[in-house]
Amino acid sequence: MRLTIWNTAVVLLAVVLALLGVRNGLRVSLVRETDQLLLDEADEVGLAIRQLHPNLEAIEQQMNRTAVGHKELGWFLQLVDDRDETFFSSVDTPAEMLNLHLPREAAAVTAVGPYRVAQRLLTGPNMPGYAVRVGTSLDFVERDVSRLTRLLVPLGIVLTALSPLGGYWLATRATSPLANVLSTARRLRPSNLGERLPLRGTGDELDQLSVTINRFLDRIANYVQQQREFVDNAAHELRSPLAAIQGSVDVALNSDRSVEEYQELLYSVIEECSELRLLVNHLLQLTESDNDSDQSTHENVALDEVVGRSLEMFRGAAEERNIELESGLLCPAPVRGHAVQLRQVVNNLLENALKFTPPGGRVRVTLARAGDDKIALTVADSGIGISAADLPHIFERFYQADRARQRQTSASRGHGLGLSICQAVIHGHGGSIDARSVLDQGTTFRVVLPLMHAERRLATASE
Repeated sequence: MRLTIWNTAVVLLAVVLALLGVRNGLRVSLVRETDQLLLDEADEVGLAIRQLHPNLEAIEQQMNRTAVGHKELGWFLQLVDDRDETFFSSVDTPAEMLNLHLPREAAAVTAVGPYRVAQRLLTGPNMPGYAVRVGTSLDFVERDVSRLTRLLVPLGIVLTALSPLGGYWLATRATSPLANVLSTARRLRPSNLGERLPLRGTGDELDQLSVTINRFLDRIANYVQQQREFVDNAAHELRSPLAAIQGSVDVALNSDRSVEEYQELLYSVIEECSELRLLVNHLLQLTESDNDSDQSTHENVALDEVVGRSLEMFRGAAEERNIELESGLLCPAPVRGHAVQLRQVVNNLLENALKFTPPGGRVRVTLARAGDDKIALTVADSGIGISAADLPHIFERFYQADRARQRQTSASRGHGLGLSICQAVIHGHGGSIDARSVLDQGTTFRVVLPLMHAERRLATASE
């Protein structure tokens, strides 16, 4: 309704302005045309006077003939001398034109009340400074303008009467797609994000808006689906140790047992509690990595020192399992980030490499430049490898590869969150992580991070 009112007001204003414009344009056009005709007539009369001068009687007769010829047009003629004393004046000359003083210009048109008067000066040998004046009333201009007004006013009234109907029709067509968008948006619920806004195929702004909203809904639906899967998987992982704890307690309470049997049951409860604590810690780390988008808290970190300390920490475990843990030259690698999170990434990769490498195998760690602005951390093992079917999913949360292959290495049961945490941390640092693997030959993880001077250049460029 508001759009209809605005449209009616705009149409009404446009009609009024157009009517006024046409009226004024017609008046100006007619006046200019009249001025030019008066000047042309003054030239012709002046030329005749020059030819007849000094025969004053002939001049008066010529002017009388000219005045009679223009009587139907309502024109009048005057011939005045240099003192504005009238030598000749046609019978229909208005009284206010007699003894009228006009500026002595060579050729000019002057408005005198409702009249237009063209004056032409006559100069030449023995000419006493005559001025020829040809004038007419502007009544015919007003009559023509009034006639046009009478034609345009009914047309304007009709347009004004039709404008609300046209405005309502246009407003309905313009707001109909928006109404569909609002109706669809009202039906959307977190439990029902499958519906999308319809596209009309016109490619206009409304279609572009629908495409943008649909893409936004796709991202929201994907995020909601990921959160649901995350919660489902977390609940599933939490249920197993809780069920084990409850079972152990039930067994202990059902009947009297020896001290050794109670101790064994308590050890199993402690073991399951440790699993629960580890799982909860991983979930917290993953949540913190997802929410940690504020890079203002990053600090200068020497990644080579972080990698070196992790190597020293895992070297004993590698020797215990008879796995060769070696590293090449760790080049200086200053980066901006969270030292604790980066150390967690290195520890997770080394732990996985040792876990899935059989005794007698080898794990190699390198840290080298990847171009001028990046550093690449590589952890390669000669372990059991990852199948091609599992490889695209290893960074998904709670995803675990073939557990039968885990048993080949006597690896402890994991929760499928370690690599997800690594990916979230590396992405939060503006880097990337990927893996290549061949079954029974080994797996190589490669982490690429921007060097600190590169981050400064990017920050300076953005400023």
